[in-house]
Amino acid sequence: MALNRRNFLRTTLAGAAVAAGSSALAACGGKGASAEGCPTDKKACCNSKAELKISFQEGIAPGENLNQKLDLMEKLGVVGFEPGGRGLKDRVKEIKDALNGRNIKVSAICAGFDGFILSSDPEKSKKCMDTMKEIIAPAGELGSVGVIIVPAFNSQSPVMPHTQETRDFLCEQFNEMGNFAKEHGTTVIFEPLNRKEAFYLRQVADAASICRDINNPGVRCMGDFWHMTWEETSDMGAFLSAGDYLQHVHIASRKRRSMPGEDGDADNYVNGFRGLKMLGYDKYVSFECGCQGDRNVLVPAAVELLRKQWEEA
Repeated sequence: MALNRRNFLRTTLAGAAVAAGSSALAACGGKGASAEGCPTDKKACCNSKAELKISFQEGIAPGENLNQKLDLMEKLGVVGFEPGGRGLKDRVKEIKDALNGRNIKVSAICAGFDGFILSSDPEKSKKCMDTMKEIIAPAGELGSVGVIIVPAFNSQSPVMPHTQETRDFLCEQFNEMGNFAKEHGTTVIFEPLNRKEAFYLRQVADAASICRDINNPGVRCMGDFWHMTWEETSDMGAFLSAGDYLQHVHIASRKRRSMPGEDGDADNYVNGFRGLKMLGYDKYVSFECGCQGDRNVLVPAAVELLRKQWEEA
């Protein structure tokens, strides 16, 4: 029988639409979605496990010392604290004492390692592995969800070529790192960055596919709304592509990487929050951003904005 190109395309596109809709319906529990996969009843598309747990990096809240920052965080209902990894092993007691009796836990640990894993200089690569392990151990002691790592920044050299051999090497290294993290009750977390900052890992799905290939519960990934602004076609799609591998989320304003809300209407996170709800995401959404104005005013406003948009999602 002769193939009619027009009918073939029509049939193929219809099948693709049905497949996309089916995937969205599956994520929503099979109900409350239109044929296009968009929720007709937003609440029906929410996994009851989903929860907005707001976290701050150490420099976000105003205050002269850590306890003052944590006091404000408690007042705002912020439940996560994300310290930097540099020198973490010497801060375990300080952080434990500061969090004692508070409704705030350590979320992720942000980087702090030396060297980089994809260096073609074996000494720099080994330094990354060694210093990451120095951070992972205290991260586990603090109950952290994981230690964030970028395989290579654009500014770092000498760097391995973007080849299958490099990917295989990355998987081997992170399997070792993931095993160490498991032993300490935590994970290592891949962070994709925008192309101006990192050539190797730019989309959440890329990071999730590496996690899938490594197949180690000690290796997970994250999404950052700032980087996603430039690299993803859909915040929701990016998060859904990660599935169970999604371990952490960063957030900032979408034009200047400032406090959410400082860039006006551009600071819309509803689509991404809807994806997190569909996943049943119950880990942390952590502020990683600057601030253009008065933190005493803008930080509470940003927290309020996120809660409002989470409800809208």
